[in-house]
Amino acid sequence: MRSFLDVPADSPFPIQNLPYGVFSRDDGSDPAIGVRIGDQVLDLAVLEERGLLDAALKGVRVFNQPTLNAFMARGRLVWQAVRARLQDLLSAEGDPALREDDELRDVALVSVAAVTMHLPAAIGDYTDFYSSRQHATNVGTMFRGPEKALMPNWLHLPVGYHGRASSVLISGTDIVRPKGQQKPEDAPPLFGPSKLLDIELELGFFVGPGNDIGTPITMAEAPDHIFGFVLVNDWSARDIQKWEYVPLGPFLGKNFATSISPWVVPYDALAPFRIEGEPQTPEAGNPEPLPYLRQDEPRSLDLTLDVLLDSAAMREANTEPARVARSNACYLYWSPEQQLVHHTVNGCNARPGDLMASGTISGETPDSYGSFLELTWRGSKPITLPSGEERKFLQDGDRVVLTGHADSEDADGPYRVGFGEVEGVVRPARGG
Repeated sequence: MRSFLDVPADSPFPIQNLPYGVFSRDDGSDPAIGVRIGDQVLDLAVLEERGLLDAALKGVRVFNQPTLNAFMARGRLVWQAVRARLQDLLSAEGDPALREDDELRDVALVSVAAVTMHLPAAIGDYTDFYSSRQHATNVGTMFRGPEKALMPNWLHLPVGYHGRASSVLISGTDIVRPKGQQKPEDAPPLFGPSKLLDIELELGFFVGPGNDIGTPITMAEAPDHIFGFVLVNDWSARDIQKWEYVPLGPFLGKNFATSISPWVVPYDALAPFRIEGEPQTPEAGNPEPLPYLRQDEPRSLDLTLDVLLDSAAMREANTEPARVARSNACYLYWSPEQQLVHHTVNGCNARPGDLMASGTISGETPDSYGSFLELTWRGSKPITLPSGEERKFLQDGDRVVLTGHADSEDADGPYRVGFGEVEGVVRPARGG
């Protein structure tokens, strides 16, 4: 499948991807919903107005809106119908309604350089999991020793905590260094800007229709409730977190900012990248999950994930960002489906637009760790940047960029499905 539009061969946004996002044009028009194809955005509100999506949407209007929530609520059969219809309209050999209408293309297609991206959903709730075994092992080893690295429950259920939806930010939003209490080893608590500001490389997903309260989502139903995926950077103040987290877990060390990428990659677009993952079986040395968490189909995703960093000095010198880590979503022990199923097993109701994130994704080698806490091993092994600067944790002026992609091939040749990026620049703490 190839588009009639000129999509560069190495673009992460080919016709096989078609991620959804909320954008506004530079002419000041209201936000609307579009899909990205190459370096252009296809305005779905325009196609909807022209009646080109009526059959797929069954006559319901959902795209001339500032969020994807209404479309997310429609369910997987509608998502699949719309996706198939868009691929037909964008295909080099499909429905010519868009391909042969110059006026329609002029109205419906806009360069990504001429739009501003917004949060893709009104996020009612945000939950962050702790689903990477290597990350949990690394952190446990640092703070409890290798013998007690994993807590007794970790291999039996997807551990998570409820985050703060109000501070979920779109990529490109500056991150103000948080203030809070910190506890030196041999002194009373003090208050001030975090000195141990960190990132967390994560994969997140948006909930689709959701479930009624008291009615859990089963493993068989889970794919019908996962709309699509984004990259997540869960900024973390490690010194604030360390002092506060016992006994109830993360609070102010986490809730000040969580950044997400603007393009939501559809669940079905990632089907070619499903792989088996680490077996959850006694034969592999792991306890078998309880029946409600057992997942027969491949659990993992083969997605390459990169962490890039540049300092203010590097940008001033026009130095390319340094890649400080490369990981992969395959290192998640607990899958998105298992995360969602466990979240609702007690009858908790998930709603359209709810965001759930994987927790930090870390691989098996030091250069694949998804946080500076691990990359520098609590600051004992600083990273040296191309500028000669060293980093244990983030400094003011640092810019962090997370990217993700997966490669595949079809009858027409290789293609790449990507997420774009999620980035943020650290700004100094504010006074007061």
